[in-house]
Amino acid sequence: MAENRASVYAEGVPCWVDAQLPDVEAGKRFYGELFGWTFEDWFGSITRALKDGEPVAALVRKTDGRLPTVWTVYFATPDAPALARRVRGAGGQVISSPVPAGELGVTALVTDPEGAVFALWQPGEHPGFGRRHEPGTFAWAELYARDTEAANAFYGDLFQEALFGPDADPDFGRAPVSDVFPAEMPPHFLVHFAVEDVPAAMDDVTRLGGRVHAPPFGTSYGTVAVVTDDQGASFALLHR
Repeated sequence: MAENRASVYAEGVPCWVDAQLPDVEAGKRFYGELFGWTFEDWFGSITRALKDGEPVAALVRKTDGRLPTVWTVYFATPDAPALARRVRGAGGQVISSPVPAGELGVTALVTDPEGAVFALWQPGEHPGFGRRHEPGTFAWAELYARDTEAANAFYGDLFQEALFGPDADPDFGRAPVSDVFPAEMPPHFLVHFAVEDVPAAMDDVTRLGGRVHAPPFGTSYGTVAVVTDDQGASFALLHR
C-alpha cells in the first residue's frame, strides 16, 4: 500500500481530481512526461493516471467544445445527495445531480455561491487518491474567491470537521482572485501538484508546449507557480 494512501477520506477532504481535455492522447503525453504518470483505460471514456502504479488523477475527453478545459477537484462525502442538498441550501448550485459512476462511486458537480465549480465524490470501489503529497501527485487546492469571508462561511459550514475538527486535513485554502489573477477572473479552484523543483518543472511545462501564468511566489503552504498545459488547462506547481 502506498505511503500516502487513505482508504477513506473524511467529508470535505479533496480526494480526487480530473482534467476535461479536448485531446486525451495529447494530455497523456504532456502529463506523462511532466509527472511520470502512466495511464490505463478506466470507466467509459475516462483514462486513469497512475504514479508508481497507484491512482492519482483522471483525464476525461470533452464531449462538448463549449465546456471549459479545466482541472476539477472532488471533495469526499459519505452521502453525495445529502451534500448536494446542503450546497443548494447554502446558496450554491447543483450543475449535475448525483449519479453513479458504475461501481466506482457517486458523483455530482456543484458550485459555491460565487460560482466556483467543484465536484462531490461518494466512494464505492474507488476511494480516491492512491498517492498524494509527493512529487507528481495532488498536494493542494486553492479557492480563488472574490469574497473570502463569504467563502470561509460557506465552506466552513459545509466542511466544518475537515477544516476545523480535531483530525482536520483540509488540503485546501482560500485567497482573493486578485492575488494572482486579473480581478475579472471568475472565482475558481486551482489544483496544485507537488514537484521537487518549481523552476525546473516550469521549464518542463514550457518545453512540452504549456505556458507559465504566474512565476514562483510564496504562500503559507509552500512555493507556487501557476501554469497551463498545452491545451489550456490551468494548474499549479507546488514545492513545500
